[in-house]
Amino acid sequence: MALGRGLNTMAVENAPARIGKTIVICGEVKGKEDLIVDGRVEGTVSVAENRLTIGPNAEVEADLSARDVLVLGRVKGNIVASGRVELRSGCNLEGDIRALRLAVEDNAVFRGKVDLTQSVAKGNDATGQQRPGGVQ
Repeated sequence: MALGRGLNTMAVENAPARIGKTIVICGEVKGKEDLIVDGRVEGTVSVAENRLTIGPNAEVEADLSARDVLVLGRVKGNIVASGRVELRSGCNLEGDIRALRLAVEDNAVFRGKVDLTQSVAKGNDATGQQRPGGVQ
């Protein structure tokens, strides 16, 4: 019995953090674990080397930074990913994408620029700060 409880606790600890439908956050969200956003976030979201999921009910007006970003809802802001960005059917993204890989499904709405680079620099590029060479 004790072994079974230990396994259940471990599974819960490895579950991604979640911002629910009724939660509103204005400011900066930082973390070192996977994150699912299904509420409203304004500002910046940074989960460094982890996965960020923007759920189908999410309303996000923020610059996003993560290893992988999955967008199912609405995002107004720039995305910087060291790995993959996925825009799923029904999502709406207004902003620029800088990532290693990009996947766009049919019926995904995207307005912005795409920069697919071999090495996405870690930093504040999602905030629109000047990069070397005068390119933004």
